[in-house]
Amino acid sequence: MAAARRGSAWLRWLGWFASAVAAALVAFHLWFAAQIVWWGSHPVGETSFMAHRMDELTAKNPKAKLKYTWVPYERISGNLKRAMVAAEDAKFVEHEGFDWEGIQLAIEKNQKKGRVVAGGSTITQQLAKNLFLTPARSYVRKAEEAVITVMLEALLPKRRILEIYLNVVEWGNGVFGAEAAARHYFGVSAAQLSAEQAARLAAMAPNPRFYERNQGAPGLNRKIGIILSRMPAAELP
Repeated sequence: MAAARRGSAWLRWLGWFASAVAAALVAFHLWFAAQIVWWGSHPVGETSFMAHRMDELTAKNPKAKLKYTWVPYERISGNLKRAMVAAEDAKFVEHEGFDWEGIQLAIEKNQKKGRVVAGGSTITQQLAKNLFLTPARSYVRKAEEAVITVMLEALLPKRRILEIYLNVVEWGNGVFGAEAAARHYFGVSAAQLSAEQAARLAAMAPNPRFYERNQGAPGLNRKIGIILSRMPAAELP
């Protein structure tokens, strides 16, 4: 009898604990949703990725600062918009956050090479990671990224998703967004980027801190040429 009562109490405690965890997760994601709605009409001040990189920089140099300036969609070169879509997510305007064909191709390519050489992430998935997560890789982080991706697509139009992405994407050590990248690498504004400059930035985006240090790296010019050839066909929101 006593054992049965103890078992019943234990089950009730587990039920309460599970309910508390579920409520916390709902509240956590509602906070994400509220942030996304706010960013639908306001500039992003800082992302999780920026905070993570800032911690790394200040650990080495307490006076370190990020290079980051928000600019509206109209003040970002159409060349860069087309270059990033062509390089990162050719089906951006068509999908609802996930390019399933691209993901399958990436899996097959990785299996063939025996290591991770392709990601298959869309622009929306990358934005989800940059806004709320960190560079660390895990199945939990990928699951969280998927949930945030769905929220971004549900709460923001494609144009705004691309606008935010171009403003917060990492382009070097402490360099974030199109305006900072354009001035850092070429001494021009984001609005003034030429097709070749935009293609170079797009080619650097998958590994920006490496390419910042190795701008003559083998393969980079080849990638730039491929992106330039694809840019005319890139569809923008």
